[in-house]
Amino acid sequence: MPTIFFYGPELEKDKKRELIESFTESASKATGIDKSAFVVYLRSSSPENVGVGGKLLTDIQQK
Repeated sequence: MPTIFFYGPELEKDKKRELIESFTESASKATGIDKSAFVVYLRSSSPENVGVGGKLLTDIQQK
């Protein structure tokens, strides 16, 4: 079963629903696999737990 992982900021329930529907629809269209086969995991990550370019995201956002 195809699986999609999304790591990002905490989202409201409506946005989570929208994101899962969008990911599933796009992946199904691109692969030809039925939407019912897809599993989507949304994982929230706070900026202090994310690094970009060797720096904490919180440090980058403060500039």
